[in-house]
Amino acid sequence: MERSFKTEVDKLRLGQGQTFTGEGILAVTKALLQSGVSYVGGYQGAPVSHLMDVLADAEDVLRELGVHFEACGNEAGAAAMLGASINYPLRGAATWKSVVGTNVASDALSNLSSAGVIGGALIILGEDYGEGASIIQERSHSFALKSQMWLLDPRPNLPMIVRMVEQGFELSEASNTPVMLELRIRACHVHGSFECRDNLKPTFSRLNPIGKPAFNIARIPLPPANYSQEKHKIEVRMPEALKFIRDNKLNEFFPGELSGIGIILQGGLYNTVIRALQQLGLADVYGDSRVPLYVLNVTYPLIPDEVSRFCSAKRAVLIVEEGQPAHLEENINSILRRADINGPQVLGKDLLPMAGEYTAEVVLGGIGRFLNLALPDGVDPERVEAVLEGVVRARSRAAELLGSPVPVRPPGFCIGCPERPVFSALKLVDKEQGGIHISSDIGCHTFSTLPPFNLGNTVLGYGLSLAAAAGISPNFGKRVVTVMGDGGFWHNGLSSGVANALFRNDDGVLIIMENGYTSATGTQNLPSTPGLTAREGSPINIESTLRALGVKWLMRVDDYRVGKVADALRLALGTKVKGLKVIIADGECMLERSRRTRPIIAAKLKAGERVVRTRFGIDEDMCTGDRSCIRLSGCPALTIKENPEPLRTEPVTTINGGCVGCGLCGEAAHAAALCPSFYRSEVIQNPGWWDRIAHGLRLKVIAALAGRGRIREAQE
Repeated sequence: MERSFKTEVDKLRLGQGQTFTGEGILAVTKALLQSGVSYVGGYQGAPVSHLMDVLADAEDVLRELGVHFEACGNEAGAAAMLGASINYPLRGAATWKSVVGTNVASDALSNLSSAGVIGGALIILGEDYGEGASIIQERSHSFALKSQMWLLDPRPNLPMIVRMVEQGFELSEASNTPVMLELRIRACHVHGSFECRDNLKPTFSRLNPIGKPAFNIARIPLPPANYSQEKHKIEVRMPEALKFIRDNKLNEFFPGELSGIGIILQGGLYNTVIRALQQLGLADVYGDSRVPLYVLNVTYPLIPDEVSRFCSAKRAVLIVEEGQPAHLEENINSILRRADINGPQVLGKDLLPMAGEYTAEVVLGGIGRFLNLALPDGVDPERVEAVLEGVVRARSRAAELLGSPVPVRPPGFCIGCPERPVFSALKLVDKEQGGIHISSDIGCHTFSTLPPFNLGNTVLGYGLSLAAAAGISPNFGKRVVTVMGDGGFWHNGLSSGVANALFRNDDGVLIIMENGYTSATGTQNLPSTPGLTAREGSPINIESTLRALGVKWLMRVDDYRVGKVADALRLALGTKVKGLKVIIADGECMLERSRRTRPIIAAKLKAGERVVRTRFGIDEDMCTGDRSCIRLSGCPALTIKENPEPLRTEPVTTINGGCVGCGLCGEAAHAAALCPSFYRSEVIQNPGWWDRIAHGLRLKVIAALAGRGRIREAQE
């Protein structure tokens, strides 16, 4: 995994009167256990992958409490698990990366929201929005509005996050509605402390089964019940939610002396806003603000009387709402107009960007412009302007010191990644074929769309690459290549892609990257992960699955053999055999392989056993510096250095210490008929007597050959 929590899960056993200190995502797990959750399901994805990892590592704690945890096949499966709370008083939680995961789960969520729940249902969303995100930029808020599920956006400190998890279940039960809780990347990894409560054994669990089924036709989302369910949302569930939020003071008011102005903000942006106010001299190091703040730990639904009370006596109010559409700003304006409150000027997206992450610099600029417009008594506009100008000067000074823009460094494959050689081969075949349409997928292999490969024409969703090729394949004139990882295959590709392609007699080529894990999210296990224990699950073979479905043309190739992979591609693209042709590119994720083998090698070295490490190098005398090897593989271990030959000014290519000995550089050079400057070497630790003798003989032969060369040079 990216990170193991085995040494930290003991903190989940802390009880009443004890203090938890640690990371946000671990605190969320503790809050779930303190809430008496019966079951948890989810699908990994940043920034909540760690929540899945924590739950997996906490197996003993969960077993003692009777809590069921399941790493689901996809987000739809995790959302469907929450159906247990529709008819039974079971508290359940599900987690995934939003917004793409929410899209996958949307069918189950819509039905869940319509039917309503008896037991609390909490959906923990990794809100991956902003500059550090890896996905399309959308907001969970829109989905919450559409399905009328309440949305929590807690202030990013551990006591508030824990409180929102616990009261999220209570809110769900009080209003019979699923509740979403969104956590940004920084909230997931924030560190702090909170006072613990004892873990609660759920009323019903695997330790105390329900035993008797419950049936209620009114909870089945079919006509006419679904019409009644919609009416029930508005007439019963919404009022109950508003009452609970108001009575339990889930939103927070922070009074300030500058009563003529105020800021309404999403809870998740509280730390950023406070930091901006500190820089402007309007908040101290403890977070006490001179500007009144209304912190929305619940961003949907809004409480009209709270909004009216906060805004009514103010001249100007700034709304700090990240992303678009501007749901909060529009809703707050509507609330004020309905209440006939026309006094405050409501500002938001006219001073802050409509789209993009609200970083500290962005929020500082927006609040500064707000203060310059509102001109509140007690605020020195010259100081505000000086702070804003200081930011501009600092940016200019940084650019001046840098001298030139930082070179673009696109993300790429890890050193030794088994997927990199496949795209080296595909790049060679693409050039031979005069261009191939490549339908790409989500995963590590998506990096192939970036330099130096630039391979991949579309990316439509996780496991959807083969389905995305269905429209272009019959209209392209030649076979289309689809790339899919084993994670995407099990997530969605098997049903949406492979089954449909076989049913429709698709004549394309599918490359499945079988590296053994969902590597991009931390190498979590898959149904086809090798070496699964009985506790982890029963392994399912991809090749057997494909043949059982009816795939007749199938080849398995070693990822690292560039020439062999290229030959398989040429054969698949040129064969007269009709139907789906599948190439399984087999190679274990290098990160996981390294983590697995490192302790084994260390144990052998400690025991004095012989260990051989393969490394590659470049003969500097032969390197011409054309960089074809770098352009074909893009391996970070390939770099350049000054030429040791003074008469040659062109830098030579070299292999740095990051090399893991995968052999791609040599394989690519051979497959592409590049220069023969690559060489392979073996580093032997704890050598035996034969290794020492062989090494001595080699040195003597090399010395003899070198001596003959010097004699010939003298004679010439």
